[in-house]
Formats: sequence, structure tokens, C-alpha cells
Amino acid sequence: MLMMATQLKPYLKVSTEVRSALDRNLPVVALESTIITHGMPYPENYKTAKSVEDVIRSSGVVPATIAIIDGIIHVGLSDAEILSLSQMDNKQIYKCTRR
Repeated sequence: MLMMATQLKPYLKVSTEVRSALDRNLPVVALESTIITHGMPYPENYKTAKSVEDVIRSSGVVPATIAIIDGIIHVGLSDAEILSLSQMDNKQIYKCTRR
């Protein structure tokens, strides 16, 4: 398992906020980024994503919105990353899923 974690490290970016919460055993909730990229048009997608994160934070939980950006798995997005994703043409963004 440790070897896998080491191999994935170059492809995984965990935000400082999420890392800090995990290190302190605080609650973290994972959120997918589909609502930002494929669920709603801009600016509703941006406003909704930020609103959901705010509701989660108000409950004392750290939100960890997840997206693949430039080939790197991001766990916990910055405001700028959410804004950038929300403004992209969804026809040029791949939806990653396993079914």
C-alpha cells in the first residue's frame, strides 16, 4: 500500500486545508466536481459549488471538492480553481467515471 501511495504522489495534490483536517482527524466530506463542469451553466454552477462548500463549512466539516486538472487529481479546490472549471466549455472537459 505504501508503494502505491508513493507512486501516486506526483499525480495527487491535496489542499492544505484538507491535509490539515485529515492530519487532525477532523471531518472531511468529498464532493465531486461534475456539478461545476457538467451540471449547470455559469455562473449558477460556481455559485452552487461555493454555496455547498459554505454549508459544509458551517457544520464544522472541511469540503474536499475533487477534480482532475492538467492530469493531477486535486482534492480540495481553491476558489480560483472552482471559478476556472465553472467557466470552461463543458464540451472540452472529460467526465471521469467508473461504471
